[in-house]
Amino acid sequence: MSENEIPTFDGPRLHPQSGAAAKQLVILLHGLGADGNDLFALAPQFAAVLPDATFVSPHAPFACDMAPVGYQWFSFQEQTPESVRAGVDTAAPILNAFIDTELARNGLDEEALALVGFSQGTMMSLHVALRRPKAVAAVVGFSGSLVDPASLASEMTSKPPLLLIHGDADPIGPVDSHYEAVSSLLTAGLNVESHIRPELPHSIDEAGLNYAKEFLVKNFHA
Repeated sequence: MSENEIPTFDGPRLHPQSGAAAKQLVILLHGLGADGNDLFALAPQFAAVLPDATFVSPHAPFACDMAPVGYQWFSFQEQTPESVRAGVDTAAPILNAFIDTELARNGLDEEALALVGFSQGTMMSLHVALRRPKAVAAVVGFSGSLVDPASLASEMTSKPPLLLIHGDADPIGPVDSHYEAVSSLLTAGLNVESHIRPELPHSIDEAGLNYAKEFLVKNFHA
């Protein structure tokens, strides 16, 4: 692969349950060390309330360097702000190219697109969505954080509606990262809905999933 070549990647898909052409596109972005099948388990549940949506849950483009299996959007071996930002900057054009391809494949534009992320997938969803030229319909982030909040003022190009959900017993991504993200996003003038789930570790519970369903339905049909 040449230095400037963007890696291609893919993952499991679920086509509209209505049998019609897709009216919405939901891209599910998994966390560190998982793969597309991890969040794809949510697709049938979202499809129950979004029968005209198509879902794709890509495997992140890089092999996980902290486990013998799974994938990553960027390395998390060094967790300094500088290292994380560098990793996100490498992954962002790859994810943006994937988004553009999927929109074109389905004949849709950003107003019919939602990004749903978990953990590292949330980090990527927020970073990319806020820097795309056109606002997506919605971003849902579970158990994640906001990368380089100080850059928002100078780099943000769109303001999609955001939903962030986090467990207060998360040992991997402490809940403080949720509060910090919400505060930074609100300060930047974004519309943010947030929910803290009591006694929830680094995972998604039924209540959080229901919040996400309601949020997607509301913003796709706004």
